[in-house]
Amino acid sequence: MIQRQSYLNVADNSGAKKVQIIGIPYALRQYVSVGDVVTVTVKEATPNGAAKKGKVYRAVVVRVAKEVKRSDGSYIKFDDNAVILLNQYGESLGTRILGPIAREVRNRGFTKIASLAAEVV
Repeated sequence: MIQRQSYLNVADNSGAKKVQIIGIPYALRQYVSVGDVVTVTVKEATPNGAAKKGKVYRAVVVRVAKEVKRSDGSYIKFDDNAVILLNQYGESLGTRILGPIAREVRNRGFTKIASLAAEVV
């Protein structure tokens, strides 16, 4: 399960590699799942990327290792926990999405991110 202080991979080419969740805005829940928006801080980054180490961003969760039940009764789970960094307008900070993303991300209103992804599961 993903909660505060969890480390996650970054699934775009924004320059960040690892992030840590520091907040869950607009919710009184303790855990987040696919399609939820979280506040993160960058812990590892490439030197020439747009995202810098120590900066705070908002991000959307696109992959979780814990299984998620869908409305048709099926379950989906991934090998890792991953997010995509967002800019102040709610759009992806990077220009490419690496790896598959869950269909729930598109259903939550992030259609631009779903269109950039190579595979929507």
